[in-house]
Amino acid sequence: MEQPFEEYLERLEALHAAAGRSIEGLPQAALDWAPGPDMNSLCVLVVHLACAERYWIGDVVGRDPSGRDRDAEFRAQGLDAAALKERLADALAHARGVLEALTLADLAALRVSPRDGRTYTVAWALAHALTHTALHVGHMEVTRQLWEQRGDGGGAR
Repeated sequence: MEQPFEEYLERLEALHAAAGRSIEGLPQAALDWAPGPDMNSLCVLVVHLACAERYWIGDVVGRDPSGRDRDAEFRAQGLDAAALKERLADALAHARGVLEALTLADLAALRVSPRDGRTYTVAWALAHALTHTALHVGHMEVTRQLWEQRGDGGGAR
């Protein structure tokens, strides 16, 4: 794997590790809890993060269709920490495979989004996947903090 893609993968791995820490040791009630209206639970955030990452790196960059159902991501519930970590691991493994096949020349290559037909460079799609993942890891960290600060023993809202 070329060095820039190794570095990209290292950053993605660090984000996945942070996502894993955000769900580690929490009861199911915490994983399915949303802090407020129009906010997402940790379960939804992990599923969406993994599916979106798989879409941008796999479907768009790697041209390997996943059959993504974006709307279903936001209805996810009942997945325990082990199942959520498996989703993250699967997305990361797929990303690794795509990155291993890329060359620096591929960064300027154009790809068409299967969802909306728009054209993106590989570089743009990779950057978008990384920043999107980082954004949602931040949401996960705040959601966990809000859960822990509730002070009611973790009961459902």
